[in-house]
Amino acid sequence: MESSCSGTDKSSNYSGSSNENPRVPLSDVVAECVKRWFKDTLKEAKSGDINMQVLVAQMYYSGYGVARDTQKGRLWMTRASRTRSSVWKVSDKRPGYNASDSDSDELKGES
Repeated sequence: MESSCSGTDKSSNYSGSSNENPRVPLSDVVAECVKRWFKDTLKEAKSGDINMQVLVAQMYYSGYGVARDTQKGRLWMTRASRTRSSVWKVSDKRPGYNASDSDSDELKGES
């Protein structure tokens, strides 16, 4: 049974009867959503979106939605840095962390 991240897939909804559609553990649903997020992000990164290239790199570095692979993370970060060199500031950050967040962290460290 395939679940839906948006919750619109009627086959994954709990109908109240354990015989018709067994419940899917939330952790399985979340894991599937994260994997799909990685696949969607990778598709956008391959099309040239720099922000998505950085996100794919972060996901590879951290193993979020994909097996951890620092070599692939570095490859994607290098690709993104050809256009924007500041991307290296966020290479070791959690997925979704961006350069403006990095700048604010630097300001906190100065005080």
